[in-house]
Amino acid sequence: MQHNVNEMIQHMSHTQTHMARVLDAERQVAVRMAHIIHHLPDLHPEFEGLAGLKEQSGQVTRNLIAYLNSLSALEDAMALQLQFIVREMQSTRDDLE
Repeated sequence: MQHNVNEMIQHMSHTQTHMARVLDAERQVAVRMAHIIHHLPDLHPEFEGLAGLKEQSGQVTRNLIAYLNSLSALEDAMALQLQFIVREMQSTRDDLE
């Protein structure tokens, strides 16, 4: 039984590693976009008028929200998986006693 729990933990670890890589890639995109926005001129930007400026700002905001939602989903998934592991380990310990 302990072997099965160890295999499950190992598979979840690999899954979380891949999820972390995806989130890191999204983070790098968000950071790069923030750098680009930071270097934009404050006066008289050339964004096809006010409508273009609003659209670009909205896209940056949506990307940041998507990144934060991804972090939240990762945290929820990790908590759920950890909950199952703790329950299984506790039931295994109770069975041994």
